[in-house]
Amino acid sequence: MAVPEHPDSVEPGDAVEPTESADPADPEGHLDAATRAARGLRGLSTELTARVPQLLEAMRAVGTGLELHSTLDRICETAAQLADARYAAIGVVDGVGQGLSDFLTCGVGDEVAQRIGRLPDGHQGLLGALIHDPVVMRLADLTEDPRSCGFPPGHPPMRSFLGVPIRVHGEIFGNLYLAEKRDGAEFTDDDLHMVRVLATEAGIAIGNARLYEAARQRERWIDGSVAVTTALLSGGDAEDALTVVAEQARRLADSTAGIVLLPTDGGGLEVVAVAATEPTVPLGAVAPAESPVVASLLAGEAVFAADASTDPRMVTDLASRYGPCMLLPLQSGGRVLGALVTPRARGARQFTEAERTLGTQFASQAALALMMAEAQRDRERLAVYEDRDRIARDLHDLVIQRLFATGMMLESASRKSAAPAVQEGVNKAVDELDVTIQEIRTAIFALQQGPAEAPSGLRTRVLREINMAAVPLGFKPSHRFVGPVDSVVGELIGKNLIAALREALSNAFRHADASRIEVVVDATVRLGGAGATAAGTDGVRLTVADDGIGIPAGGRRSGLRNLRRRAESLGGSSRCGPGLAEGGGGTTVIWEAPLQAPGTPPADTTGAESPER
Repeated sequence: MAVPEHPDSVEPGDAVEPTESADPADPEGHLDAATRAARGLRGLSTELTARVPQLLEAMRAVGTGLELHSTLDRICETAAQLADARYAAIGVVDGVGQGLSDFLTCGVGDEVAQRIGRLPDGHQGLLGALIHDPVVMRLADLTEDPRSCGFPPGHPPMRSFLGVPIRVHGEIFGNLYLAEKRDGAEFTDDDLHMVRVLATEAGIAIGNARLYEAARQRERWIDGSVAVTTALLSGGDAEDALTVVAEQARRLADSTAGIVLLPTDGGGLEVVAVAATEPTVPLGAVAPAESPVVASLLAGEAVFAADASTDPRMVTDLASRYGPCMLLPLQSGGRVLGALVTPRARGARQFTEAERTLGTQFASQAALALMMAEAQRDRERLAVYEDRDRIARDLHDLVIQRLFATGMMLESASRKSAAPAVQEGVNKAVDELDVTIQEIRTAIFALQQGPAEAPSGLRTRVLREINMAAVPLGFKPSHRFVGPVDSVVGELIGKNLIAALREALSNAFRHADASRIEVVVDATVRLGGAGATAAGTDGVRLTVADDGIGIPAGGRRSGLRNLRRRAESLGGSSRCGPGLAEGGGGTTVIWEAPLQAPGTPPADTTGAESPER
């Protein structure tokens, strides 16, 4: 029913420009809901005025809560009830104003939604028309409108239609769509006016929800930056600190993975830390220097990809399985330390402008913390070198001089003694003192030269991890090597095996309460079946067994999940079994992977060491 005395009344099929607010005198929505409703409906029909209590209740419902997605759901449900429509939806316009970034519905059940399949993207049809020309639209039969492009298979029939834009702080947020009035009639002028007032209230509620969500998001990113800074400056292991950066970035960006890369000597970027919910990029994988993305990152420029799997700039398979992706330089003070990558799965939502800004700020903060941690380690290293130099001087100026003086006294005493046996004994003591002096001088030279570079063989690295673990454990785990581990195990697999060994020993120290640990590295196994003779791939197996208390029911499994994900990302596996304690108590962790990472050439085993047990 048309209401000609009202200036905003429209006939079915008309499209009119909506007002930003129900009351031009209150564009920011500072008035209470009742006042806005009364002013917005002033001068309307008696029939419409009778529906004001219903409208007020609807506005109250819309303004309840601050979480954005639940606010949008309430707006849909409330609008459908207010206009007595079978179906309602809100289409959220994307950042560039060309399509829909989100689409929420009311009245369409899960079964129907599954039959329809893909949600509308707003690039065509009536939804697209409302995006490019956001005006009020009321149609008696939307199927007869020339802008309509029809419905997909399984879509419920819809004829009557009402579309109203939603503005937030004067900008188009999206559109509210109502379809199929329940009595089979058309949407009336009263429905239109009620929904327009509701859309104004919805814009205010959405604006509040967005501000609240933005504040919470900033708070989360700030907390994440604090956690990263604390981890990096706590003096712990550098690799563990980088893992914290990756884990925090993945959580904060709501991404599939968090990946930290550091520059290589060849100009590329190497993966040094990964946090992921599923098998992903392996440690040690390298993004080549010829990649445009690598060049941009090392130049300090952030890269944002809408779909990493199809982006032509990604000349690497590291991103081939991902969709939206943020690649951020770890940059501080004009120095680029590396890169932080936070990819999402294919088909996931794009990163918003706010997320990009917060991610870039987080990467800069992490880079600053990395530089501070590096400076702290340099100071600690300098203090160690100074202490070594002091010890060397003390050994030279005090200990050697006293030993030399003692030798001179003994030689003098030997010459004065007439007994051959005494002379012989004193001379032997003097010779021992000379040897001791030479050994001390060798130690002094080593202290002054600084620590020597440790060999990089896998066997040596395993022994170093075992020796490091012996300090907190209070005992040294036993070890055994099977096969030519140094020559047949690839560098990438070796790095991940060492990381898995460190994780397993750390778990044993923190949780097992063990008194005995055995470590076995076997480079002669065949993967893909039970036993070393099963058909499959040549592999290496790490076994860490203890006689501790075992894995308690309901205990944390994050460390074991990390081991499993690390192995699966390389084409291997990880599992647990009974340990060394009597009766099968304790825990045995078995971690295995192919000898070479997928896609790498086989190792040259010429001159390989003989198998050793």
